Parts: sequence; C-alpha cells; structure tokens
Amino acid sequence: MKLASLSFADGAPIPEHHAFGKMDPKSKVELADNFNPQFAWSDVPEGVKSFALLCVDPDVPTVPDDVNVEGREVSADLPRAEFFHWVLVDMPARFRTLEEGHFSNGIHARGKPGPQTHIDGVRQGINDYTSWFAGDAEMSGDYYGYDGPCPPWNDARVHRYVFTLYALDVDALALPERFGGKEVLQAMDGHVLDSASWTGTYTLNPALAPVRIGPPAS
Repeated sequence: MKLASLSFADGAPIPEHHAFGKMDPKSKVELADNFNPQFAWSDVPEGVKSFALLCVDPDVPTVPDDVNVEGREVSADLPRAEFFHWVLVDMPARFRTLEEGHFSNGIHARGKPGPQTHIDGVRQGINDYTSWFAGDAEMSGDYYGYDGPCPPWNDARVHRYVFTLYALDVDALALPERFGGKEVLQAMDGHVLDSASWTGTYTLNPALAPVRIGPPAS
C-alpha cells in the first residue's frame, strides 16, 4: 500500500497551515490554522474492509521542567515519548483520499466533538491534547480528531509527525465510546492487512531550521 500527500513532501517540514501553533516574534507562539493535511492512497490489499489513520509525534519531552521556560532549553538528548495528534477509524473500504481541512479547519477551545463525524460510520478518537490541557481552565476538554503540531518553542530537537494508514479486515474496530490511539492499536492487533506511513517535521524553535510556510508541495 502507498500513502502520499499534496500538503507536504515525505520527510519535509509541515506548513504552519496544518499546525496548532506557529512562531510569533513577540509571544513565541500563536495559534495557527490547524487544517488537517490531505492524503491519498493506492495499491490497497484484497480483503480490506476499513481503514484507520493515526498521527504520532514520537519526540515529546518526558520531563516538562524546561518546556517553554525562558532562558532554558529542552535538551535534544532528553528521553522522548509518543503524542497522538490524530485518531481516525472505520473509514469505509471505498475511501482513497482525505481532503485538506475536511476533519479540522481551525482550533476549538475544549476540543472538537466526537467520536462520530459528519461521515456516517467514521469515528475519531481523542488526541493527546486532551491530557495536555487537562489542568487548563480555559482549554480543558476532550480533543477529538486532528489537532496539529505545537512542540515546545525551546526544544533543541525538531519533532517528527508520523501519519500511518492501516488497511484492516474488519468493518469497524471494537472500541469503547471514548478511545484514543493506544486503544486503537490494541483493537487493530491481528486485523492489519497492510500499512503505509508519511512523515513531516515541525519546530517552533527559531534557532533551528524554520518551518516551510509557503504553498503546499506539488
């Protein structure tokens, strides 16, 4: 199976149009457009009954002490953990594309609703902004679907965002009403016919290579 995107090249910077946060010279970070990227796929295996898509940032700092603290830096050598940015399941077998902005076209304080979507049968799980904003009185809530990159502005490591599409042999995954990426990985065990990935990078650290903010890759 092959996965591709018109929004950014594989291994290239993700445009800030698809991010949750973007650089700001005064405040360090400001909210961005948060449009989900476009994806298309081909060479689908026989017997596929549904698709699932997960987006994971494997570069999230495990120790928050220096995160976004003036005069400090998050060391590139600090141990890292995974952060789910998009959890999308039960896409029908006929699907071959996800259009830009179809599942996210802005930032919603306290998160977008879910798990049901505007497409009958397709569900979205909560992403890890749910736990990130848990103690924030203005932003706390269940963040369903896609919410893009917003790494620490003082992180010495450029973050990677791995979008993986899974072809499954079931029409719908056995999941609770409220689920996240870990629950999806468990439910998919033994049901994956094939998978394909596409990776983008992003940083809010002005000392590192800047993100590409021009038009999407052609």
